[in-house]
Amino acid sequence: MSDTPEVTGQSDVQRVLAEAQSTEAGTGAIDQGSIDALLNQAQSALASIDEPASALPAGVTPFEFKDLQGAAAANETASLDLLRDVQLDLKIELGRTQMHLEDVLRLKQGAVVTLDKLAGDPVDIYANGRLIARGEVLVLNDNFCVRVAELIAGDDAAA
Repeated sequence: MSDTPEVTGQSDVQRVLAEAQSTEAGTGAIDQGSIDALLNQAQSALASIDEPASALPAGVTPFEFKDLQGAAAANETASLDLLRDVQLDLKIELGRTQMHLEDVLRLKQGAVVTLDKLAGDPVDIYANGRLIARGEVLVLNDNFCVRVAELIAGDDAAA
């Protein structure tokens, strides 16, 4: 026998078992030598799993993991043009109030609804439902405007 372990497949095991059974003249008993040979082949096959692969066939190369590295951000090319198509739900909240449903149903044109903020108090500016700033209401060319007075960042925005 050579020092190189033989690889035993399922078909080899079935062949050895069939030969052993046929030599025992149908008794169904397998001699100890056949069992030992199968166990030795199985152990050598298991041991060969941890060994490095032998020479690969022609045209086959082992797989190599490449280092994946992100590129540095190019600040020169970043501009507001990147955000041009992003949709944003912007909401300016003058104040809040609580009303019963029957009071809401009684509202008519010209009705006055009292809010929880005083005139001149800063209004809240929400972007996609998140508080991002506070500002003051102005009238410019007969249009209402909001001048941003305070930007809300981080944990303060959740309050």
